[in-house]
Amino acid sequence: MGIHNLTVFDMDTQRQIQDYINGQPEPKRSDIQALHHLILHVVPSCKLWFLDGKNSEGKIVSNPNIGYGSFAMKYAGGASKESFQISVSANTSGISLYIIGLKDKAYLTQTFGGKIGKANITGYCIKFKRLKDLNIDVLEEIIKEGLLRTHKLIW
Repeated sequence: MGIHNLTVFDMDTQRQIQDYINGQPEPKRSDIQALHHLILHVVPSCKLWFLDGKNSEGKIVSNPNIGYGSFAMKYAGGASKESFQISVSANTSGISLYIIGLKDKAYLTQTFGGKIGKANITGYCIKFKRLKDLNIDVLEEIIKEGLLRTHKLIW
């Protein structure tokens, strides 16, 4: 997909992340900020990434994402690429939390579906309107499990 502005932990990335969070309307801004702090609490020394959602021509092709952690994503042809393990993105109806690299696409739904609160869970995405609608202890468990299940950590 040619996303060009994928950067890793540095001061510019931190600024991009904070600008992205600050650019969200309330109450989404506060919820994303709280989620950002929660993830950094769980993995304080993780690599940070920011994906601006634009391709090399500057055209928007996806929602911007804040990425956390690092693992080697393996492709069918045998090649691999470093990627983030978890990401957060604002969407039109709320917030999406992605757990990247899960091998079992039913794991999140089967393990946490009845415990997370008001959220829509698909293969590797948890979509919710407000952070207050979720069980924060379960959310923290999901973040930890997501990091463990994408076990090739490159922090």
